[in-house]
Amino acid sequence: MKVGTDAVLLGAWVEVSGKKRILDIGTGSGIISLMLAQRSSANITGLDIHKDSVEDAILNFKNSQWATRLKAIQSSFQEYSANCSERYDLIVSNPPFFTNSLKSPKQLKNISKHNDLLPYQDLISGIRKIIATSGKYCIIVPENDAAFINNLSTENGLYCIRQLTISPKKSKPPSRVIMEFSISKPDAVNKEKISVRNDDNSYTSEYKLLTKDFYLDF
Repeated sequence: MKVGTDAVLLGAWVEVSGKKRILDIGTGSGIISLMLAQRSSANITGLDIHKDSVEDAILNFKNSQWATRLKAIQSSFQEYSANCSERYDLIVSNPPFFTNSLKSPKQLKNISKHNDLLPYQDLISGIRKIIATSGKYCIIVPENDAAFINNLSTENGLYCIRQLTISPKKSKPPSRVIMEFSISKPDAVNKEKISVRNDDNSYTSEYKLLTKDFYLDF
């Protein structure tokens, strides 16, 4: 299973305490769902539009020790959210994030990296429909999309309560932001920062501390 740093950071950072129903939008091979299953006792649904990705997730879920709490569904999020009667305590997404950029000739790579099939507007409005009253949603996006996501979420009645700004190296500017949202507006946003690697390319101590439960060589 190919595992990306974005997925690991999201799966390790999101708060899962007390969550009973979790939805993972754009689950791919299911890595985030598996991480959340390891960290909680929740029932988790992984959703993806791509058939091969769902088949991979189903196999990975079946071979895990949390198989009874995991399921994967093939569907667009637009269709799923329009017809879903479930209300989720936690919704997570590592969404496609290249907007209006050069496309790859490989269709699967396009689906995973471009948000043509799931625009941010559709993602946020759909989340608002299916999130529980006390629920949270957590998303990882490029740093230059963070303000737009925050404003769009606010327009849909979802407010940022916690934020992690991520730099690939200590000497480099931020490249990703993870944000956690709630229906309830906070008095202040809890803001954190992390660097993934030191300048010698070794992992930083803070990255190791956050993700230590998911690596064998830390």
